Amino acid sequence: MDKQVSIMPCLDMQNARVVKGVHFVDIRDAGDPVECAQAYCRAGADELALLDITATIENRPTMLEVVRNVAEAATIPFTVGGGISDVASAAAVLEAGADKVSTSSAAFRKPEIIGEMVEEFGPEKVTVAIDVDVNKSLPCGYEVYIDGGRTATGADALEWAKKVDGFGVRVILPTSKAGDGAQTGYDLPVIRAMAEACSASIVASGGAGKMEHFYEAVEAGATILLAASVFHFHIIDIQELKSYLRSRGLNVK
Repeated sequence: MDKQVSIMPCLDMQNARVVKGVHFVDIRDAGDPVECAQAYCRAGADELALLDITATIENRPTMLEVVRNVAEAATIPFTVGGGISDVASAAAVLEAGADKVSTSSAAFRKPEIIGEMVEEFGPEKVTVAIDVDVNKSLPCGYEVYIDGGRTATGADALEWAKKVDGFGVRVILPTSKAGDGAQTGYDLPVIRAMAEACSASIVASGGAGKMEHFYEAVEAGATILLAASVFHFHIIDIQELKSYLRSRGLNVK
């Protein structure tokens, strides 16, 4: 348990506003992205995720104006995802001020772009996000979903994670569709399986509802703890969470 753990609030964006849903639907407004980013910097977050949740299905690039504004305001690193489909769109987001890019649907459809991005920007700049849901007929019990969780692929989530890991990316971000926004706990079997099979750092995403859930995710192998609802709606305070995790013996950033 000597790996350092970091806290990563996630800003899901739609129409240049921060929103939050449950199971990827039932979206409600949660504020202005720049104000949210500034608040999280003050609150002690270690890094941020900005996900343009409808860019892929609307077949458009990420909102670069929002990225630029957040980059000016943020004092911690941030990763941007949504609509990043090739080296050019990734470059535009990094040039706008993002520290890292995250790709999901495009990477699944054309895995070679992962290698192209790693080669162009370096492995530390590229995160691959994998949305998953339970499918008992697959070897690992989980199926990859794309297009913001709308499209089932038939692919085994663990096999895809291993393939992604082979490109040398430093971070893999699996999100459980069943857990998203439900606050019932992270999907620990997914985290455990990917952490054991991959050399990349695994992000826990989808389902945090109380402090114990974050600890359970680290026990399962996650080193980056991502959450949205519990932070946006002030259910959990980041500094209190860090104190709690330290009290359980974890090395917290």
